[in-house]
Amino acid sequence: MDIDLQFYSPVHQIKNKLFDEQGLTVFIKRDDLIHPIISGNKWRKLKYILKKARAENKNHLVTFGGAYSNHLLATAAAAAKFGFKSTGIVRGEPVNNDTLFLCRLHGMELIFTDRESYRDKPALFNKHFANHPNVFFIDEGGASAEGAEGCSELIDELTETYDHIFCACGTGTTSGGILNGIKTRSLAAQFHAIPVLKNGGFMRDEINRFLLEPIDFNLHTDYHFGGYGKTEPPLIEFIKQFVAQTGILIEPVYTGKMLYAIYDLAAKGYFKPGERILAIHSGGIWGLLGMKEKF
Repeated sequence: MDIDLQFYSPVHQIKNKLFDEQGLTVFIKRDDLIHPIISGNKWRKLKYILKKARAENKNHLVTFGGAYSNHLLATAAAAAKFGFKSTGIVRGEPVNNDTLFLCRLHGMELIFTDRESYRDKPALFNKHFANHPNVFFIDEGGASAEGAEGCSELIDELTETYDHIFCACGTGTTSGGILNGIKTRSLAAQFHAIPVLKNGGFMRDEINRFLLEPIDFNLHTDYHFGGYGKTEPPLIEFIKQFVAQTGILIEPVYTGKMLYAIYDLAAKGYFKPGERILAIHSGGIWGLLGMKEKF
């Protein structure tokens, strides 16, 4: 079975009075539409990882994540679709929730582990699977050179030019891949990474380790809203208004923070009139399942 998804990830314009007043044209690349579950950068990061596993004759995928991990769910769905067995090593005490229900429904076996042990993922992998030759290790979030390669292909799909390209940033894989695509195609667009973690300045080094060649980019570290998986009322209110006004579903962990940054920077006059801005919707809308009480 060929490991691929036939998808069309369209670019839609976001209309808003703020952008009109600033003379900006803002678009969003709808990677959330790639697949209902294996969406956005989750598919782009998994694509070449799965191809590598298949080439090495591995038939059992083992990966890592929290109890509401979009990566775990995407890996479970991809494993089911492409004929792999899957196991998710879950950070924290055993729980039942909507995300893990969907993981199990797609055939994923779950192993819960304490947070201290979770810090050393290779050791955890070896503890459970050292004597299993057909098992393939996938790092948390799909962070890998293969993941960055898949994300770089996003740039090849663009049919128009932009002055700025924005993306949320968690591991640096997606941002590094997009930057590689920008460099390969010699685009003039400025890239902006929005770390979703507190004190996200370290993400510059994380992104740099995925770059094939040095390239400048912008890192905006003031839009974490308390840290990974954290929210504050202004972010929740922004998401509610955005979804109601555009019909585009977003969540507070990644894309919500990235879009908030664009709107905030526009309101502060960061961009020049006439500039064209592209936001990358990196999928992950199932993250809403763990945030329902915030709304």
